[in-house]
Amino acid sequence: MSGGQELAIRPGISIGEDELEEQFIRSSGPGGQNVNKVATAVQLRFDAANSPSLDERMRERAIKLAGQRATKDGVIVIEANRFRTQELNRADARERLIELLARASEPPPKPRKKTRPSKGAVERRLKAKAGRSGIKKMRGRVTQE
Repeated sequence: MSGGQELAIRPGISIGEDELEEQFIRSSGPGGQNVNKVATAVQLRFDAANSPSLDERMRERAIKLAGQRATKDGVIVIEANRFRTQELNRADARERLIELLARASEPPPKPRKKTRPSKGAVERRLKAKAGRSGIKKMRGRVTQE
């Protein structure tokens, strides 16, 4: 890997190529004899916990969003084996990492404030229900005298 390039996450946020570690592994699934010979799947590792490119809040959110893809040490591991070539799988893994880090850089949603219906709204609702109930009760069988 070349040392000077960076992976842009969003404007003002990027990570260095030297922070990424790639390993090519054999892919599972169909592919005939070729699948046993060629290591086309990519395992991309990014040490989010020790990354100088991320601030503390983004670091924590990235590890939380990664879920099972993050190790106990805070290393995010992304495996890509969707395609049959190393180049496409490598690009796919990087794209998924960028997507994850972009989501981590967004501010967390505001917590929902609990609200209660007003007394008048509750009374109107109950009155409407009682009216509807009365209408339905009137729909009984017609008795003949």
